[in-house]
Amino acid sequence: MAHLFDFEKPIVEMIQKISDLQKFSEEKGIDLSQQIATLEKKVASLKTEIYGSLEPWQKVQIARHPERPNFYDYAPLLFEDFIELKGDRLFADDRSVAGGIALFHGTVVTVIAQVKGKGTKENIKRNFGMPHPEGYRKAVRLMDQAEKFGRPILTFIDTPGAACDLAAEERGQGEAIARCLQAMAGYHVPVISTVIGEGGSGGALALGVGNVILMLENSFYSVIAPESCASILWKDTTKAKEAAAALKFTAQDLLRLGVADEIVREPQGGAHNNLHQTAEELSQVIAKYLVRLREETPEALREKRYQKLRAIGVFEEAATINLEKGLD
Repeated sequence: MAHLFDFEKPIVEMIQKISDLQKFSEEKGIDLSQQIATLEKKVASLKTEIYGSLEPWQKVQIARHPERPNFYDYAPLLFEDFIELKGDRLFADDRSVAGGIALFHGTVVTVIAQVKGKGTKENIKRNFGMPHPEGYRKAVRLMDQAEKFGRPILTFIDTPGAACDLAAEERGQGEAIARCLQAMAGYHVPVISTVIGEGGSGGALALGVGNVILMLENSFYSVIAPESCASILWKDTTKAKEAAAALKFTAQDLLRLGVADEIVREPQGGAHNNLHQTAEELSQVIAKYLVRLREETPEALREKRYQKLRAIGVFEEAATINLEKGLD
């Protein structure tokens, strides 16, 4: 493994033992097949145990894995063709947001995605997946085009959050995100939003007003990054692990809370372990929901999307108990 997490070390150590035994067996001509088979069973069992009970912070680590597939990795596997369109026609082209037209299962769709880089050089070019206002304005331009021509919209969310530097504020970051939210709420075409990695803050929500919200198994979707949450609540970023547990932002949490509609399975250990398998799972799930949504009327699509957004965060107020009456 090129990049190893602490919780994966027992697996790697056992795999190394198997490799050593195989090498020793070949060199000495000794049959150790039974011992190797036993260790292989233990590895399989250990993987199931570790990856089947990941803590929220461990899921955050997987979602941020340096080799985790980004949109450009999935695009050739999901779409028969993808024509990228650039620029917001106002300021510049934001490389942390990719957008264009694609053919998905025979249907022409508009695709918008947040994109992180691979390695330091590319991450700097893509601002570590944190869009500036022109990125969101490009997204709105392309989604308005989709509305005009009746094309379904597929968005892919993967960002720590929107850019928060001086340049972003000078160019109207808050307005750009608000405009994105407003526009998506009003479209009459199907909108499917998929969280493929990090879904951080308003920068992620800007592309998340969908009729359907999908999440990869090891992704997360939150109003704030765990480090920022820890900094605000405890004035200590080292408590990010505690914040991750408290935020309830994993795919499993959000499915239970009704924010996500379905979890897309990943290979054991994360999407980076088998890109093609993950893309196939993702393709099937998106196709299933797209068929359903295309049966809805334009008015129903818009209204149900609005109601879905309004339902997030619903709570119930318990009746106040009169303790004095209870004691009488």
